[in-house]
Amino acid sequence: MAAQESLDLAGLLDTHLESASPDVLKSLVKTFADALMSAEADAVCGAGYGERTPERANSRNGYRHREWDTRAGTVDLAIPKLRSGSYFPDWLLQHRRRAEQALVSVVATSYLLGVSTRRMEKLVEQLGVKQLSKSQVSEMARHLDAQVEAFRNRPLDQCPYTFVWTDALVIKVREHGRTVNVHALVAVGVNADGGREVLGLDVASDEDGAGWLAFLRSLTARGLSGVRLIISDAHRGLIGAIGAALPGAQWQRCRTHYLRNLLAKVPKSAQPWVATLVRTIFDQPDAAAVAAQFDRVLDSISEKFPAAAEHLDDARADLLAFTSFPRELWRQIWSNNPQERLNKEIRRRTDVVGIFPNRDAIIRLVGAVLAEQTDEWVEGRRYMGLEILAKARLASVNAERPDTETIETTAIAA
Repeated sequence: MAAQESLDLAGLLDTHLESASPDVLKSLVKTFADALMSAEADAVCGAGYGERTPERANSRNGYRHREWDTRAGTVDLAIPKLRSGSYFPDWLLQHRRRAEQALVSVVATSYLLGVSTRRMEKLVEQLGVKQLSKSQVSEMARHLDAQVEAFRNRPLDQCPYTFVWTDALVIKVREHGRTVNVHALVAVGVNADGGREVLGLDVASDEDGAGWLAFLRSLTARGLSGVRLIISDAHRGLIGAIGAALPGAQWQRCRTHYLRNLLAKVPKSAQPWVATLVRTIFDQPDAAAVAAQFDRVLDSISEKFPAAAEHLDDARADLLAFTSFPRELWRQIWSNNPQERLNKEIRRRTDVVGIFPNRDAIIRLVGAVLAEQTDEWVEGRRYMGLEILAKARLASVNAERPDTETIETTAIAA
């Protein structure tokens, strides 16, 4: 005898989606409601919008607008009008509370689990809509994806993007009848106004050089330029891809990722001590003090854990690349890493799903989370001051050209 289900999946998805930005949810609910009404009006007319066919029994005649109060806010519904008779979505507006709850459930499930024609047909039956064709259902799925695709393919026109963070998150997906790991490649940058911005998202089968190179080149094709420093983990193939796609950009190894790798070289009981020592390297007042503290930490660790000390010494250049930039930037880079916080938010959403049905479902959910986060950053405070950004760009140029004249300061700041 099968065990009874103890988890209300639709309710859980509904709850998690409601916790997202109200504007995102309201936009999706409106898109879905308008698409359903349009599809039902087409069914009443006997033909699609603008379609010429002998089976047509009626035709459309514009829209009338009506406000609809939902938990995501007031939605402006565009109700289709007919030339002969009238159309009214009684399944939506007569039983408002039930219909609103069902519609949010439909949007939540589609949003999180991926949309298939068969699944969508079953979901919209909750609303009392039973006249949809497979082509109409497929069209509604495309409405959901269009919003994410517009965000992913938008021009990157807020150049220069002086600082860029990149990372790859492992996500489980079903492919060819089995569960495999794929990698969601994400990039975040600081634009010319000093604001944070999600630059791109892609899904790759592996973190090899080909995947990273294709991802970075897609960003440059959309307008990414002016990058001076890229901060990331030492992903396979990423460093070479950076050199090929973004020549002139310096690479800084993410200290958070590196510290996890280093602590795996020491016993668990010693990990807090080693972690505290390594963090002191990044809290020094100037580049000379950073180098001196690095040597002291290296000597302390080598006395007890030679293998860990060798690992740390090999990563010296990768970990200290930040010292060529102004001191004002150091704390900003390390204490307020936008990529780490963004990863936690993505994980919070993807953990609800567990295993995704396909890659499109990953793009749909993660892309919507990234679009939502970018909107919050735009409305929030500036991440870096313009003067600090100008100093960073000047320091980078002078490092490449030691004979740079002082007069260049004005040009770069402008």
